[in-house]
Amino acid sequence: MPRYPSTTPTLFVIGGAEDRVGKASLLRHFLKLSGGRRASIVVIPTASSFQDEVGASYTEVFTRLGAREVTIVNPATREDSHDPAVVAALDGATGVFMSGGSQLRLSQLIPGTPLGDAIHRAHERGSVIAGTSAGASVVSDFMISMGDEGVTPRQRASQISAGLGLLQGVVVDQHFDQRARYGRLMSVIAPSPHLLGVGIDEDTAMVVTDGRTVEVRGSGSVFVLDCSRARTDAADARAGAPVLVSGAIVHTLPAGSTFDLVERRLTDFVEQHPDLLVSVAAAKA
Repeated sequence: MPRYPSTTPTLFVIGGAEDRVGKASLLRHFLKLSGGRRASIVVIPTASSFQDEVGASYTEVFTRLGAREVTIVNPATREDSHDPAVVAALDGATGVFMSGGSQLRLSQLIPGTPLGDAIHRAHERGSVIAGTSAGASVVSDFMISMGDEGVTPRQRASQISAGLGLLQGVVVDQHFDQRARYGRLMSVIAPSPHLLGVGIDEDTAMVVTDGRTVEVRGSGSVFVLDCSRARTDAADARAGAPVLVSGAIVHTLPAGSTFDLVERRLTDFVEQHPDLLVSVAAAKA
């Protein structure tokens, strides 16, 4: 039986375009959390339009970084996600990595299947579940499967699909700054104020433990949008019109930040310098 590095459910959610060629810092840290040289990694390249190439690329990088074993699981149909051999591969994994591509393809093929159930079991027993780009969006209950880009939230600018539900009460978007996705995330969260919106920049990750504690790593930031006390006309705005949102709370969290998703507040910040780490404790709310 594999040795799981932790019994704490851990998600490793990357905003896409992470470094795979140089230091590969984010992937290296994912592998460390997954058991390092004892790690057994399952790569799911299903979202991609170039599944063979993507599977081979991640196999190469995880092998180069020292993983004991890398297995590709790539269902082509929903029926494939019922295959006992596919489920068995997940049941032996210490880390699971879902690639980028089409969120809709993941939504159609994995949630609500034995493969989706196996990912949940892996998460609960301490395997690290990671996703990049589309693979990041699918970890939440609901995900933005398509939508307009830009900074202005507009009525009906986004389409929502079901995710895996590994992260409760959160909608994750990715390539956030690079593709100007502020508006589409706001257009989803404003009319659903019980949800938190999380936008993750490229080459940036949020590591979530116990479903609530976020640690930010990488070269960009994680954007957290809280509309729980905001005023909006989302219920009345016509299709395509700009949506009124007033009083939203925005957190922009660079590497070194920790954040509580349940209490919706910053808990600490460690400024990242090459030769100096300065810890600044966040004021308690």
